[in-house]
Amino acid sequence: MAHAIQATNLADILESILDKGIVIAGDIKIQIADIDLLTIIRLLIASVDKALEMGINWWQQDSYLTANRKETIVEKENAVLKRKINRLENANASRRRQEKITTQ
Repeated sequence: MAHAIQATNLADILESILDKGIVIAGDIKIQIADIDLLTIIRLLIASVDKALEMGINWWQQDSYLTANRKETIVEKENAVLKRKINRLENANASRRRQEKITTQ
């Protein structure tokens, strides 16, 4: 009696999941006294390439996940704040000059 047994190891299963992707959909809620503490709705596991094929690319725009983009955003925010401070200081200095002229 001969049986055809095909051995599948964890690496093959993981490769298949990452190649095709897997979606687990459902609602799991943890409640105490009608107060939702935790709700898990959907889970998607896929490779980066597969996710890009599906149009999922949120990590590319997330500034907190990319060091270069995060630095760029911080630098832009700093430049804006510096310009605002300079405007306020200039306005304050010209107001002082006006007050000094009017009191003389």
